[in-house]
Amino acid sequence: MISKPIIDAQPGFSLKILATNWGYEGGWDSFCEKAKAAGYDGVEVWFPPEKDRPAFLEAVAKHGLSFGFLCGSGEANFAKHFTQFEKILTDAVALKPLYFNSHSGRDWFDFEQGKKFVELGSEVSKSSGVPVYHETHRGRLMFAAQVTRKYLEAYPELRLTLDISHWTNVHESLLEDQVETVQLALSRTDHIHARIGHQEGPQVNDPRAPEWEAAVNAHFAWWDTVLKRKAAEGKPMTILTEFGPPTYLPTVPYTFQPVANQWEINVHMMKLLRERYSR
Repeated sequence: MISKPIIDAQPGFSLKILATNWGYEGGWDSFCEKAKAAGYDGVEVWFPPEKDRPAFLEAVAKHGLSFGFLCGSGEANFAKHFTQFEKILTDAVALKPLYFNSHSGRDWFDFEQGKKFVELGSEVSKSSGVPVYHETHRGRLMFAAQVTRKYLEAYPELRLTLDISHWTNVHESLLEDQVETVQLALSRTDHIHARIGHQEGPQVNDPRAPEWEAAVNAHFAWWDTVLKRKAAEGKPMTILTEFGPPTYLPTVPYTFQPVANQWEINVHMMKLLRERYSR
């Protein structure tokens, strides 16, 4: 791996690393207990349905964990999608998460439709004090580097969740030919989804395997840029370790058995990130 960066941390800088419940089959309490025991500072989950919220809030409080919410809609119709998305953000504000990770819109919504999600996110951030980060995610507005750039140039206040593993897949490259656009995105990133992608997929089978060294180094170089900036600015930073379960995680043919352990990979990433970006 590339050498550890020098982090010049100014007062106000902090790092919280969060666990995903993606692929976890137990309840809120057992998930939060496991995340706390592993060394996580918090959890990031989809905004729970109303019936599940008391149990979720009880679990994070019991285990002393911070939390962020994923928010988004699967509606294909723009009007229905936007209405549902607006309601989710409005309802979720009351629970005071660290942030909203926004799965904003759909990739086929046009730019004028997409602008409404960015403007809504800005309004919610200003009125609630809870930042809205738009994720660079396949199938959503920010699915590709050049498309995201249009939004970043139009909206100086737009902030990102950087899941750049999606872009390596979309562009079938480690983005060597889009350096200027990537640097713009890094300058506007406040939250990271720490998954390693590659030219043909959004997730390597195991980042510890030596054959993925180039992809691992590329992702850490991008993340280093963000962390050095946040540390120098004296601002807090959040990272989610987000290696997913099958079928994000490849499986053995005919068995559907994963080729690696998802939880172990995410804990490995958490420890690596914490050591790398410690003061």
